[in-house]
Amino acid sequence: MFFFDAHIDTLSRLLQDSQNLRENQGHVDLAKLRQNKQGAQFFAAFVSPRYYHGQALHRTMEMIDLFWQWMTDYPQDLAFAGSGREAAEIRSGGRMACFLGIEGGEALEGQLFNLRMFYRLGVRLLTLTWNHRNDLASGQGEGLHGGGLSLFGQAVVAEMNRLGMLIDVSHLNEPGFWDVLRLSKSPVLASHSNARALCDHPRNLTDQQIQALADQGGVIGVNFCPYFLKKDQPATVDDVVEQVMYLVNVGGIQCVGLGSDFDGIDQTPLGLEHYGKTMDLADSLMDRGLSADHVEKIMGGNLMRICCTVLN
Repeated sequence: MFFFDAHIDTLSRLLQDSQNLRENQGHVDLAKLRQNKQGAQFFAAFVSPRYYHGQALHRTMEMIDLFWQWMTDYPQDLAFAGSGREAAEIRSGGRMACFLGIEGGEALEGQLFNLRMFYRLGVRLLTLTWNHRNDLASGQGEGLHGGGLSLFGQAVVAEMNRLGMLIDVSHLNEPGFWDVLRLSKSPVLASHSNARALCDHPRNLTDQQIQALADQGGVIGVNFCPYFLKKDQPATVDDVVEQVMYLVNVGGIQCVGLGSDFDGIDQTPLGLEHYGKTMDLADSLMDRGLSADHVEKIMGGNLMRICCTVLN
């Protein structure tokens, strides 16, 4: 079955720990990626707060360089994809289609030309904020009163639409979320977010947000972080299934995908301890009565559809 994950943090983890993709001690390594051959993956270049003041662009370039090193070092397994069409071609050749994203608009350092430069380097997704306020907008840590998109953030949304990039609203506060949906001419992605009705955390989406994003053709990647799955710990694969089923009921089958957040989370649900176990989720979804066609959409089809729609 085709599997497409909207968000893992392996780039930042390996750069920070000076490890290579073959020997990663986290959730994702080359052997586990090989289990998803003919699949697809968004690799996020996460901008840690320690690099916000004057080093965000530099650190992001280091992660982009590492991504391209992987494409060179493992050409039999991995290949860069800049569009849904390219991903389909790569999959037909038996390799994983690798998309590149940036988590944190701090990487732009206030300049639109940096966004265009990143696009030329292969970046096809930008998560506008992490948890804090930046030049573009307020993260969820700023709350409802943190304000929405800045004028620069509005310009970034317009330029991303023009270039053909996915706007990622995970981590945005609610005013910023609504500004993006109002301004964007293309469907948007919440790459690693869950339903707030099941777990009342500001990182999760309200029913109104889920419905609005779905109505515009967007996709929500279910996050595996236990703190965003349920209030009481530990979380299990069944809690991931509950999030999926809830999103399907609120937004429809077309809006649900997966965004594990592997290598960016300290704990995982029981039964989903690492990347290699993600395909087991398909069986759990089947057990809940979903059809094979619907499970295929959740496991990767919906993310591929939005890539084919948005990415030039």
